[in-house]
Amino acid sequence: MENLDKTDLQILKHLQENSNINTKDLASKLFLTVTPVYERIKRLERDGFITKYVALLDRKKMNRGMTVFCNVRLKEHAKNVGSNFVKDIVALPEIIECYNIAGDYDFMLKILVQDMASYQDFVMNKLSTIENIGNTNSIFVMGEIKYSTALEF
Repeated sequence: MENLDKTDLQILKHLQENSNINTKDLASKLFLTVTPVYERIKRLERDGFITKYVALLDRKKMNRGMTVFCNVRLKEHAKNVGSNFVKDIVALPEIIECYNIAGDYDFMLKILVQDMASYQDFVMNKLSTIENIGNTNSIFVMGEIKYSTALEF
């Protein structure tokens, strides 16, 4: 963050709140003209501070209202085994996040499905077909207390 000044940070804050804001409106909020704001945004993109722009969808309206965290322990830990597991996990659209973790388990998956029946189908017909899974532990989200994609600074 050492290359970012106060204006850069304000731009990033506004873009996190609404990445669809046009440059003219953003410049107005920052009391600047359009050209320097545009150039700063392009620099922030080029330097990798802004990696992508997305639309956040309502999970319930998209029939993905149930969130499950599933911890996975592998039977073996050889490099090719882990690589194959990751390749298989990335191919499953129900899994929206996957983390390699330390502790009792090797991976933590964030899975979005419609309901318990959908999760059962996912486990029985997709997750259980992946080789080298030793065991799993599913944690079902009863209520979402805090959800944010914004980084605070």
